[in-house]
Amino acid sequence: MKPKHENFDAGKVSERKDDFCGYRFCPLCGNPLVLKHLDGLPRKICDSPECGFIYYQNPVPAAAAIIVENDRVLLVKRAHPPKINWWCLPAGFMEWSEHPSDTAVRELEEETGLKVRLTGFFEVYTGKDDPRVNAVLLLYLADVIGGRLQASDDALEVKFFGFDEIPDKIAFESHRRALDDYSRRFRSSPNSSPSS
Repeated sequence: MKPKHENFDAGKVSERKDDFCGYRFCPLCGNPLVLKHLDGLPRKICDSPECGFIYYQNPVPAAAAIIVENDRVLLVKRAHPPKINWWCLPAGFMEWSEHPSDTAVRELEEETGLKVRLTGFFEVYTGKDDPRVNAVLLLYLADVIGGRLQASDDALEVKFFGFDEIPDKIAFESHRRALDDYSRRFRSSPNSSPSS
């Protein structure tokens, strides 16, 4: 029996995402959804005049934290699709009742074993290259305050990389942009630091 991840078809998942995440029927009344233009965009709208449900396909919020120690940044190697064995920042999607800062702290501990304290907000990124969803990544800066570095949950490996050693296989463009932005903002001049 093949591992579940070998059945992951990024093309098929991406097609579903681009087709309104597969929504076909109204979740309120069960009538078919039809494609119409509303507010200048294609939308799936309930075919029943009595209902009028509109499916707004919105990005999914995610959060992450950048940890840099001795000019080395912490990355995790992905254990699940998409892009197994590619590297990324420790990150994940927000749970229903979470604040993004709670998501960043939770995901970091789940994937790396480290307890962190957020020290500031870094940036917001959008990403369209994940076949599952379009994401909005809320990215924080963090310091390690405890725990033990070990890959777990969604990570095969966890490692600190020098900025000149960052792997070519970074899973998501938003993570690549974040690493480049961090390097440009805090490493390009000797007086720069995350707290300045």
